[in-house]
Amino acid sequence: MQARVYRSNCEGKFKMDATKKPLLIPPEFSNYAEKHGIFQIYESLLTKLVIEQPADPLSYLIGLLGQDGSVPQIIIHGPPAAGKRTMSVMVAKHFNCVHITPDNLVVESDSKAAKKAQEYMSAKESVPTHVWVTLIKERLSKEDCISKGWLLEAFPQTREQAQALQAEGMMPKHFVLLEARDTVLIERVMGKRIDPDTGDVYHSTFDPPTDAAVVQRLVPDPKSSEKVMIERLMEYHRHIDGILMCYEKIYKSVNVDQPKTDVFSQVMAYLKMNHRDSAPHTPRLILLGPTGCGKSVQAELLASKYGLVNVSCTELIKQSLVDDSKLGEAVRPYVERKMLVPDDLVLQLLRNRLAQLDAVTKGWVIHGFPKTREQAESLTKAGYEPNRVVFMDVPTDTIVERLTLRSVDPVTGERYHLIYNPPRTNEVKQRLQTSPKDVESAVNHRMAEYQAYIEEIGEYYEGTGEHINADQDIHTVFECIESIIVNPIPRKE
Repeated sequence: MQARVYRSNCEGKFKMDATKKPLLIPPEFSNYAEKHGIFQIYESLLTKLVIEQPADPLSYLIGLLGQDGSVPQIIIHGPPAAGKRTMSVMVAKHFNCVHITPDNLVVESDSKAAKKAQEYMSAKESVPTHVWVTLIKERLSKEDCISKGWLLEAFPQTREQAQALQAEGMMPKHFVLLEARDTVLIERVMGKRIDPDTGDVYHSTFDPPTDAAVVQRLVPDPKSSEKVMIERLMEYHRHIDGILMCYEKIYKSVNVDQPKTDVFSQVMAYLKMNHRDSAPHTPRLILLGPTGCGKSVQAELLASKYGLVNVSCTELIKQSLVDDSKLGEAVRPYVERKMLVPDDLVLQLLRNRLAQLDAVTKGWVIHGFPKTREQAESLTKAGYEPNRVVFMDVPTDTIVERLTLRSVDPVTGERYHLIYNPPRTNEVKQRLQTSPKDVESAVNHRMAEYQAYIEEIGEYYEGTGEHINADQDIHTVFECIESIIVNPIPRKE
């Protein structure tokens, strides 16, 4: 009995008091791993370690850590006459990476594998898969490919080759498939011309050379006859589905039956895109937009669906007054005099809320802050840097219509809008009251304040900011915001 009493006393003594100040977690705890890609680094190292199985794992991992993991690793593929060579040259030049083709693999190497491949090619026989894989592995292990990255053109040509590359750990980050109808490709190939000195490909109609000397030495492509082209297309279609099965999560199809500049633009947009990875993702979201754009509504929807902590600066100020804390007492004079609460006090309220366990583990969505670039900088300096910023764009006339026509029934507290949610009876309509902040002059004043600062805030959040059209149905806007949260942000140069 005495033991049970003692244990009960101990439990009472050490039980956490719910009235105590909540545990505040420094923002660095949640930001560091995401900011530096620790999870992705660990995943990449482990994958390569399992594939390569080096004799000295520690030295091998140290060597990998010294390499730049952000260099391009690209495959550009497609049927004959799709423009693989032209697009590969343009992309390789843009990224300053190594352009690799099956032909230059053999010509530029003096290895045993290259000599073996040359023997097969001289005998007009297919080069075995293991020879190709050896050649590619040798090339990708050279310093220029490691430091600059690489682009592999028109390879693999079979599913067997694709699987062999993957078995050796040679997996691109992006796979671009150039596509067009067979009739378009046959028409293209009839005008195809090759510069025998450089190997560059031109077209007599669509892409003629500008240099007169190059024009003089152009020769027709020996593979450009219609019969040969049809055979090559049949061979391509026989293998391409199997190849794509090996790259189904990273490949992107681009229609090449359009101007070259448009094709290049679409290819580059894809190559700058970050793929979704397995790293845990905690949303830290800021909604920015003019008064009446629907920030609070969208924040509630996001909090409801994803469990994010809904952080409203207005509500934080009200809550601080109710809690009767020291910070609340500092805020009270400004609220009572209807003055703006200073940035340092608002920031302290935000820090206290964002540092709590639920905000750190579940993520958060802030609306109503920041309103200036200085506030945005202060939030970042405090360690609370968003990984998504959504600018909810709505025309001024729409905002005026939304706000100036809304009113409240003082008897029931119901909210109405003369266009979208009008009162059902004339009696209710007669007693409706409009808030002073919703008169047109007040709305225009708030819009002017927003427009004065939003451009510089947009510049500050350029890397993580996305604009959406918020002049739509609530659920359509929510879907737009949702897609920004769940999809990786494209790389911006």
